[in-house]
Amino acid sequence: MIEPYLEAGKIVTTHGVRGEMKLEVYCDDAALLQNAHTLYRTKHGEKPVTVESLRGAGRMAILKLAEAPDMESARALVGTILYFARTDVRLPAGMCFVQDLLGCEVRDAETGKVYGTVKSVDHPGPQDIYTVAAPSGKEYLFPGVPAFLKKSCPEQGYLLVTPIPGLLDDDAASERAPKEE
Repeated sequence: MIEPYLEAGKIVTTHGVRGEMKLEVYCDDAALLQNAHTLYRTKHGEKPVTVESLRGAGRMAILKLAEAPDMESARALVGTILYFARTDVRLPAGMCFVQDLLGCEVRDAETGKVYGTVKSVDHPGPQDIYTVAAPSGKEYLFPGVPAFLKKSCPEQGYLLVTPIPGLLDDDAASERAPKEE
C-alpha cells in the first residue's frame, strides 16, 4: 500500500543550545528532505512542525524546528519519529521508497512463478538486500542487483526477478535449472 506519509527519521539528541537537534535520517541522504518544509509527528500527517533548517551530517541531519526555539523545547522532542509527506520530496528517476517495496510479490520474470513477498530491504553494502518471505514460511535473501532484479513495479505490487537455482527456493532442480535427460 502506498502510504502518503513516510518516516523521515528519529530525533536522537539535542545539538547546541539554540534548539537544534540531531535527526537520525531513515533515508539514503538528508538532502532528500531539503524540500520538506513541514514534518509531522504522526504517521497520519498530524501534529505538523515547521522546518527552519536542515543540513546533512553523515547519517544524521542537524534539524531546527520553529516549534523548538531553545534547548529545553528541543530536549522534549528527543525520541520523536518525524514523518514527511510523500508529495514534498522528489526521488531521482527510477528510484522508489523502500516502504513501497514491502509486501510486494516477488515473481519470476520468465515464468511468473511467485517466490514470496518482500519482508524487508536492508542496505549493508553497495547494493540492497531483500528478505523474501516464501509461502512455506522460509525466508531468503536476494541481492538487489540488475543481474537478478529485472523490474520493480511497487505501484502494481510486484518485482520481477531472474534468480539462479536455489536463490529463492531450496529446490536445486528449480524450473530454471537444466533438466536431466
